[in-house]
Amino acid sequence: MESALRRTLIAWLRADPMLLGMLNAVEEEAPPAASPPHCAIAASASADWSHKTGRGREVRIALEIVDRGDDPANIRAIADRIEQRIATLAPQQDGFRVVVTQFLRSRAERRRNTVRAVLLEYRFLLLAD
Repeated sequence: MESALRRTLIAWLRADPMLLGMLNAVEEEAPPAASPPHCAIAASASADWSHKTGRGREVRIALEIVDRGDDPANIRAIADRIEQRIATLAPQQDGFRVVVTQFLRSRAERRRNTVRAVLLEYRFLLLAD
């Protein structure tokens, strides 16, 4: 279910024309050739969340947004849009149901050469269909 959620989440973010207008790439893995701004899954992990009659997973996903520039307002606007988009992810998906979507935390940092990064971490509770 973790892989299916990763693919679903990236497809959901890519389907937003406003977000695509703000980013050069939205990828499941860090895009090696994409120039900033871009977004990718930095890490994910899953654990058992099954119950008596069905399979389930707790999946944690960290999305990293990378941008270049002195003004942090642009990357914050991108992060806000991603948060809004994730909040509207439909519960019923192909092969699983998203029972809980929970924002956990964000972290922002400034790197060399005016590169900025924001990490958004989420927790999803999934039940198999």
